[in-house]
Amino acid sequence: MATSSSEVRAVGAEGGTAAGGVVRASKPRTSAKGEQTRRRLIAAARTLLSGAGDTPFTTRNVAALSGVTHGMCHYHFANRTDLVVAVIEDIRPEWILPVEEMVDAPGPFAERAERVIAFLGETEGPDLARLYSAVHWIAVNDERVRAVWEAEYRRWRAAFVRLFQVLADELGNGLDPQPLGDAVAAAADGLAAIKSLNAEVDGAAVIRTLVHGLTTAATAAQG
Repeated sequence: MATSSSEVRAVGAEGGTAAGGVVRASKPRTSAKGEQTRRRLIAAARTLLSGAGDTPFTTRNVAALSGVTHGMCHYHFANRTDLVVAVIEDIRPEWILPVEEMVDAPGPFAERAERVIAFLGETEGPDLARLYSAVHWIAVNDERVRAVWEAEYRRWRAAFVRLFQVLADELGNGLDPQPLGDAVAAAADGLAAIKSLNAEVDGAAVIRTLVHGLTTAATAAQG
C-alpha cells in the first residue's frame, strides 16, 4: 500500500552516522494528522468492542465508524489483532497505571493500601466492563492477544505484590507478599465483574475487608 505523505514523513534528524562510519537509515515518524487518525481508529475499536450497538468488530466497521477509508485503517493496523493490542495499550492508564502510582508513591503500607482501596471502590462504567470481557474472549482465541493480555495482568498483579512487600518490610517477619498480592488482585477482578451487574455493591468496603483481614493475619504471624 502506498504511503500517504500527509500521514507519515521521514525525519532526517533520526538518521546519521553511527560509530565506525555506518550510515543509519532515517526512521519514518507519524505526522500529527496520522496520529489523530490512529487515535480515532482506536476509539472506534473500543466502541465496537464494548458492544455499543449491534455492529460487529471488524476492521471495515472500525474504519467506517472512525470516518476513514478501510485502506487507511489497514495502513495503521494490519488486522483486527493489531487493533485489539492497541486497545489494550490504550486502556492501561485507566486501570494499571493508577494502581502502580498509588502503590509506588511514598508512605507506609496503610496509607498506600487506602489509596488503592479508594480507587478500586470506584464504580467502573459498563462500557469498560464490556470492553474487558470482549478482550478476554478474543484472548482465548488469539494467541498474540492472549500473550499481551497476560502480560498486562502480570503487571497488574505485580503492583499488589509490591504493596504487600511494603507490609513485609515493615513487619520484618519474612512475610511472602506474593499470595497476598495475588489474592487482592483476583478479588479486584471479581469485584469489577460483580459491580458491572450490580452497582450497589460497596467495592471499597469489600476490598478494605480483604486487605485488613490479610494484614491482621500477617501481623499475627509476627508474634
